[in-house]
Amino acid sequence: MITPILMLGAGRMGGAMLDGWLAAGAFAPADLMIRDPAPGPSALAAQAAGATLNPPEPELARARTVVLAVKPQLWREAAAEAEPHLAPDAVVVSIAAGVKSADISQAFGGRAVARVMPTTAAAIGQGTASLFADDADALARASALFAPLGVVTPLADEGLMHAATAVSGSAPAYLYAFIEALEAAGITAGLAPQDARQLARSTLTGAAALLARTGEEPTELRRQVTSPGGTTEAALNVLLGPKGLQVLMREAVAAAVRRSKELGS
Repeated sequence: MITPILMLGAGRMGGAMLDGWLAAGAFAPADLMIRDPAPGPSALAAQAAGATLNPPEPELARARTVVLAVKPQLWREAAAEAEPHLAPDAVVVSIAAGVKSADISQAFGGRAVARVMPTTAAAIGQGTASLFADDADALARASALFAPLGVVTPLADEGLMHAATAVSGSAPAYLYAFIEALEAAGITAGLAPQDARQLARSTLTGAAALLARTGEEPTELRRQVTSPGGTTEAALNVLLGPKGLQVLMREAVAAAVRRSKELGS
């Protein structure tokens, strides 16, 4: 049994999960318990729908699944507060970046643990979640939590969670930064700010939707819109040049991997 579900923390990512579950009707609100000292709009909306916000400690024993959704720097404090009150067979699903399963399990009294690196698009059912667990039941629990929220990708080795964090968990910010830069470049080229904003955002979201719908390789889609000697090719000669996107993305992913490892140390 996966429910009741106890959310330890309901910030940006935890809130996105709550929004996605409620929108999808994945779990009955009455089966959700949320512990957060400063609940945001998502937690309050879940409470209004019937979830329990900041239940008394004895109630925590009802939880079958515990979602550790606090910031990585705060996870030990959250574990210490909740662990004494949990049922022995509760399963912990952690979204704390970089924190190892063994450390989480130890802090939660040896309970089974699954690690997940999700994305905030879970709020609209378009999320991506990388999963790892040694325990089959924990992996099944994590899959059941995130399948209603988008795409689920199990990983064969926990060490790959660092790369998954860098390539998926952090990647929405890469896209948003690219859009910011494209809008600014459009303004520099002479477009009115509102026009640069609309053109950049609608074009990139449309391109992403086409990629998702067709299933074609990005290389092929790029080739289809790149005429030899044309404007797109001129721009790509810069973007894919010696100091362009490929080099920058390798460096960016490597930096995120390093930081993920630091957070887990």
